[in-house]
Amino acid sequence: METRALGRTGRQVGVVGLGCWQLGGDWGTVEPDTALAVLEAAADAGATFFDTADVYGDGRSEKLVGQFAAGRDGITVATKMGRRADPQVPEAYTLDVYRAWTDRSRSNLGVDTLDLVQLHCPPTPVYAREQTWDDLDTLVAEGRVAAYGVSVETVDEALTAIAHPHVATVQIILNVFRRKPLERVLPAAAAAGVGIIARVPLASGLLSGKYDEHTTFDASDHRSYNRHGEAFDVGETFAGVPFEVGVAAAREVAALTPDGATTAQLALRWIVDQPGVSVVIPGARNPEQARANAAAADLAPLDEPTLSALEAVYADRIAEHVADRW
Repeated sequence: METRALGRTGRQVGVVGLGCWQLGGDWGTVEPDTALAVLEAAADAGATFFDTADVYGDGRSEKLVGQFAAGRDGITVATKMGRRADPQVPEAYTLDVYRAWTDRSRSNLGVDTLDLVQLHCPPTPVYAREQTWDDLDTLVAEGRVAAYGVSVETVDEALTAIAHPHVATVQIILNVFRRKPLERVLPAAAAAGVGIIARVPLASGLLSGKYDEHTTFDASDHRSYNRHGEAFDVGETFAGVPFEVGVAAAREVAALTPDGATTAQLALRWIVDQPGVSVVIPGARNPEQARANAAAADLAPLDEPTLSALEAVYADRIAEHVADRW
């Protein structure tokens, strides 16, 4: 698999990694043996970047990823911290709390030093506080983390983070249905040497082309309980696109799929083709999905007619729902 620099971390990673939210919860149940098989399949297919968080299954995802990664060379594990704060207020983000969160993650992952820790979509004022960055620098100086980044909801949050000299990466929603980061975030990150981690690449599965208006999801799945932002930012569920709108648009995307590829691979290849993207992190609930996602890295770059047609789908069906948000 093609590798790219992961921003200021000094690491090279495969362009298609694995998002590990679903291994913890909120996507229905994934049994431990299946979770480990997914991780193994992704690695065997060339993935070297695995993204988790301390709140995914209250640490379950971290523990599974740590079990898988133990003793392996060439693996980069990124985790996230901040969503354990209750209430979610800027004052909850302090150095002592960061130490406690990273201690927990280090224990879950079975490591002394975290490869990369990301602030996990904290309240917007956290990005504007200089103390935030000083505290994260302290975590590096103490050897708790090797590098740090941010996972953001909005373009403005990303740009604020990129302006700080030690931010290694920015994780942001980027997909065929969420294009706003292309305008300012990706160019600013490239200019600063900051890596871009593209999350929600398949719009919570919409861009797999497998859903229709009658598709239902388990009650424990955020695609059931967060469609209107009831639990967290609605942009994390179907990329903020109303489900029925997304299903119809995804049919048009599916019609553009090259011979020998899947619609999901088309959508992932579109992200890989964007200048400045370091790695895209689709999730997978079974080994077959992990292998198929990784194979998107082998597709040829999308041709101009396909790119134009995808842009037309966005302009005609999606932009009105997402372009002025996030």
